[in-house]
Amino acid sequence: MTLTIIETGLVPEPIRADFADYPDMFRQLISPEAPDLAFETVSVIKGDALPEAASLDAILITGSPAGVYDDEPWIAPLMQLIRDAAAAGIPMVGICFGHQVMAEALGGKVEKSDKGWGIGRHTYDVRTCPDWMNGDCPDRISVPVSHQDQVVALPPGAHVLARSDFAPYAALDYGRTPAITFQCHPEFKADYSAALYTIRKGRPLSETAVDMAIQSLEEPLDNQRLGAWIARFLLKAGA
Repeated sequence: MTLTIIETGLVPEPIRADFADYPDMFRQLISPEAPDLAFETVSVIKGDALPEAASLDAILITGSPAGVYDDEPWIAPLMQLIRDAAAAGIPMVGICFGHQVMAEALGGKVEKSDKGWGIGRHTYDVRTCPDWMNGDCPDRISVPVSHQDQVVALPPGAHVLARSDFAPYAALDYGRTPAITFQCHPEFKADYSAALYTIRKGRPLSETAVDMAIQSLEEPLDNQRLGAWIARFLLKAGA
């Protein structure tokens, strides 16, 4: 199986030389649980054309500074790819913007949240335990986040995997459509998250919020658990 990573955002320029790009972060996250999985990148943010859904084994859509409502030329074609992949039963994973654009494309609703920015370590209640978790189903998970937009209405057929008061639709399973999505960033290690928040200190994030977010990253994170979940989901869905 080849996982096509659709790159919709770039590591910000001030810290780009210090960290891997987002597709490589996902390779590092997923590969330990799926060493035979192959990867390819389609970078719409760099102008790559989207492939036909029927040519793909599986899809992962990354985070992005864009919102689903923005006038980016690649967003509408990406939504059509999502709908085509869903109709064809191609496994999909969405992360942050990927979580949002999949929900919007498949009949949900995304808005800029009046709760403001979510940053730092967020903890979610796990609501369901699909069989692809292989029994690895804790009551709660804690993962770094960086988002202002949120899913505010579920797409038809989707149900909540994990939630919090801040993000009631924080993780979704699309049921008969082989797709899962997460608002959080399991690919963001603590050092990258801290660097990302720091370059946004003062604009758009307050110094106090950034300091608290960075401090929160000292607590245990479930990034590797979510990486294993993604790998297991893809392998089961693609079997």
